[in-house]
Amino acid sequence: MKIKLIRKFLEYVYNNYVGNFLGFVIGMMSTRLVSHYFTTRSIRNLWGLTARKTVVDKHTYSNLEWIITIVIGFIVFEIVSKWLTKKLQQLLPKYKVTKWLVEEEEKEKSQSAEKTTVATHD
Repeated sequence: MKIKLIRKFLEYVYNNYVGNFLGFVIGMMSTRLVSHYFTTRSIRNLWGLTARKTVVDKHTYSNLEWIITIVIGFIVFEIVSKWLTKKLQQLLPKYKVTKWLVEEEEKEKSQSAEKTTVATHD
């Protein structure tokens, strides 16, 4: 019982924190996307007169960075928590080190398969 509780806790930590961490990192990296298309007024671009990008005020620029970070971070989090987890569950039983992560699910699948074969033979 204690081992199952620890295993479930580790699965929870793994699933949630990996997705959250990757979502956060990718979201923070996406702030460069805002700086690629927008700029603020500064002495470097003569207060927006020589700017090649769209000039916005600092408050709007900050809001755009936050919005882009949150949206892209959320999308990455969802992709990691749904798609990548499913792919890892398919690949993990092949390796001895990580087999304990999906061991219970494999047992349940084999038990349900045995029940269906027994039911079809009767």
